[in-house]
Amino acid sequence: MWLMFPKQARYSGRVSAPLHSSHSPPSARLAETVKAVRGRTSFEPKVGLVLGSGLGAFADTLEGLVKIPYSELPHMHASAVVGHAGNLCFGHVGKVPVVCMQGRIHLYEGHSPEAVVHGARTMARLGVGAVLITNAAGGLEPSWEAGDLMLMTDHLNLTGTTPLLGPNDDALGPRFPDMSTAYDLELRAAARDVAAKAGITLREGIYAGLLGPSYETPAEVRMLGKLGAQAVGMSTVLETIALRHMKVRVGALSCITNLAAGISKTELDHAEVEETARRKRGDLVKLLGGWIEKAGA
Repeated sequence: MWLMFPKQARYSGRVSAPLHSSHSPPSARLAETVKAVRGRTSFEPKVGLVLGSGLGAFADTLEGLVKIPYSELPHMHASAVVGHAGNLCFGHVGKVPVVCMQGRIHLYEGHSPEAVVHGARTMARLGVGAVLITNAAGGLEPSWEAGDLMLMTDHLNLTGTTPLLGPNDDALGPRFPDMSTAYDLELRAAARDVAAKAGITLREGIYAGLLGPSYETPAEVRMLGKLGAQAVGMSTVLETIALRHMKVRVGALSCITNLAAGISKTELDHAEVEETARRKRGDLVKLLGGWIEKAGA
């Protein structure tokens, strides 16, 4: 399995930034991004949020919303995938100051693992103590339905790579970070509590992160089930690894937007993913809002 990485494009926004250099460590590039952000806002976030396919509308509910397009920040890339707007958003959920990634990039678009996690690492450098990650995922449990929400308890990194590949950047974290509790126990308990009080059914399970962009074959779906996964997607695992490397707490939520191949009775397509995510927006806003307030506390 291999990837072709495109040449870095020059930034056309307000920020004049050096091109990506393979000789500069990730921490140096992070410093450049954070400096550019600080030149636009003095906002001090406590909680970070990553919004996946079809879920970006939550960012527009932030109070006092300030948006910075990724194109105006060095080393930040906008996704070409429908449903990923490409903005770094700041605002409040209740009394909690939040920074939110409205859209993310993926390995299958040709980006390096380091580029994929740069936004999550930027939020960590901006001072957040916890990051809540969302994604759209395929369900592997036949009894589940499209529209179910699943709290991630663990993951399988089946992308074939890691954002920690190569020399370790000691300014970010240790060479061998512990992943025994990748998804924070207290954040998981908080999500359960919010869901119960809001009357929202919350599934729980293990997420299998694959490279994509093709959906899985029925044989691959059977394999993932035997490995113990309840959902499958093309994001999240690299961001979690990078954040845990930096000692930032992580919580993650999957919106089961379709049942996987061999379980679903219909052909899979991205439009279905977006439509299901839009349909669940009400429950998602309630759950994320309450979850953020607890995480911020």
